[in-house]
Amino acid sequence: MNTADVKKIVSLALSEDIGQGDVTTNTLVPRGRRAVVRVVFKSPGVVCGLKIAAMVFQCLDPRVRFKSLVRDGVFLSKPRPVARIEGSARAILTGERVALNFLGRLSGIATLTRKFVQKVRPYKTVILDTRKTIPLLRTLERYAVRCGGGTNHRFDLGAAAMIKDNHRAFCSPAMSIPTMVSCVRKKSARIEVEVDNIQQVRAALASSADIILLDNMGPGQTRKAVLLRDRMRPNVHLESSGGITLTNVRAYAAAGVERISVGALTHSSKAVDVSLEFMS
Repeated sequence: MNTADVKKIVSLALSEDIGQGDVTTNTLVPRGRRAVVRVVFKSPGVVCGLKIAAMVFQCLDPRVRFKSLVRDGVFLSKPRPVARIEGSARAILTGERVALNFLGRLSGIATLTRKFVQKVRPYKTVILDTRKTIPLLRTLERYAVRCGGGTNHRFDLGAAAMIKDNHRAFCSPAMSIPTMVSCVRKKSARIEVEVDNIQQVRAALASSADIILLDNMGPGQTRKAVLLRDRMRPNVHLESSGGITLTNVRAYAAAGVERISVGALTHSSKAVDVSLEFMS
């Protein structure tokens, strides 16, 4: 992650939460009061976001000492402390909610990703995220996916070309998939084409597309697409997407696709329960 970008996100989050000032803390807690606290994981999950949580407190007071007790990416099977914080009680109280929000959400994404990754073992299929992220938090959420063992898809629209069904809807009816790919090839070195039936798979394989995305095609259709790919262009990667769940993801991996993208990793993950406990 780019540290400067993360600091901007943290700064905006603090500004949103603090508003014109933490009235309660600034009124009741003496300015020089110090505290020692620990951050506790209260439910099983993959730890993710400790450095971001530390940045929250240190943005409020650079003298706050944040010691991670585990590293990001570690799976905890039972409740345990993950960090120790020492410093200004005011800074700790004011930054508590923002830090825990980041830590809980990112850990939730990493935890769900880990579940998907485990489901597709021992197949060589990789689990990818999508652009279905909270606006302005994509950098952090993609990091969480990596902590869970997943792989990042393209970061933005300029990173690679993806010809989707909506693009085809706005093109001339006479423009075939190979023609579209040929046009886009002049602007992008990497092209992915979305298809939703075997006929479109055949057309995409006749193009120079690098990746073919099988959208909402069941495991049976997916297997047919894999067999067709193996005959026509075995070096092209196939990616399944749409309707992928923990219940059916293994069937897609078994069908032979190299990639499975799951929007739920970032748009439907459940935050891990994390709390701040004051020790002194």
